[in-house]
This record gives sequence, C-alpha cells and structure tokens, in this order.
Amino acid sequence: MQCFSFIKTMMILFNFLIFLCGVALLAVGIWVSIDGPSFLKIFGPLSSSAMQFVNVGYFLIAAGAVLFALGFLGCYGAQTENKCALMMFFLILLLIFIAEVAAAVVALLYTNTAEHFLTSLVVPAIKQDYGSQKDFTQVWNTTMDGLKCCGFNNYTDFEDSPYFKKNHTFPPYCCSDSANGTATGPCTKEKANDTIVQSASA
Repeated sequence: MQCFSFIKTMMILFNFLIFLCGVALLAVGIWVSIDGPSFLKIFGPLSSSAMQFVNVGYFLIAAGAVLFALGFLGCYGAQTENKCALMMFFLILLLIFIAEVAAAVVALLYTNTAEHFLTSLVVPAIKQDYGSQKDFTQVWNTTMDGLKCCGFNNYTDFEDSPYFKKNHTFPPYCCSDSANGTATGPCTKEKANDTIVQSASA
C-alpha cells in the first residue's frame, strides 16, 4: 500500500512538472506570436527569415498545449485513479513516442536535404548581415571562436558580406593558426584558402 502511495505521489509530481512546462511553453509561444521583436531583443538575435519560416511561436504553442494536456491528464488520472484519464495519458505518451521514432527515421533519411536547407538559409544571412548587424556578427564570432570553425561551409561564405566589402579581408577565425588559435596578419583569400579550418556544419 505504501509503495502504491509513493508511486501515485511521484506520478502526480512528475505530471505537475510537465503541466508547468506546458504552461511556460504556451506563455512563451503566445508572447513570440504577439510580440516577436521584444522577445528577440531580450533573448538574442535570430534571422528574421528563419523566424518567419519556422514559425517558432506557433510551434511553442502546439508543444505547450500537448504538454499542458498531458500533465493535466496525468495529475487528474493519478489523483482520482480515473482509468479513462490514465488511458488517454498513456495513449498520448505512445503517440509522442511514435512521433519521435518517425522524426528520427526522417532525420536519418533526409540529413543531406536538411543540410542543403540550412545552407540556403544561413549562408545568405551571413552574406547580408555579417559585419553590418552587430548582434548577428557577435553571435557568429562567438560560434566560430568556440567551434574553431570558419562560417557555415568555409571562408567563401563571407564573400560579398558587409565585413568583406569594408575590410577586403575575411574574419580572422578563417585564418586561425591550429597551434595557438590565433591569426597572424590580415586574413586574405590566399591565406584563408591555405588554412585548414572546419566548418560549422561539420
């Protein structure tokens, strides 16, 4: 009896946590949908084109609604020992599991497609904003410094970018010395071409 009570209590607490996560995602999703610019201003820059394509706000609302319903059914079913609510709870869990397996299979099958999609999204953003948008440039500098990479593919991503047009050189990360991680002198096309630096997509 004590074991059953413990399991019941743990299930209620676990599902209450899921319920709270659902409420949080719903709140953030509604915030992003209603006032996206203020959200981006606080939590960091994202490409506006990517924001429009992915529709992050609607995704968060959908995910939050599922977690909200799941947490509520779990708490209610465990507290009242309602078989119908518990059956619905486990049915939703099963559907989520099936969806995750399907998503994993699709990800394995369409890895190249996803890479081409990201390339078509990220590279134009670099060419348009790197060197002119302070936040965007800072994010990419931090990424390249942390991953020891150069752009999404290589130094050619920065050709025709505001940074290249202004300085006529590539970011120093594209010519970093593998021994100490620093670039010596301006990062010209010849030097960047001779430097072995991995890409962010690697």
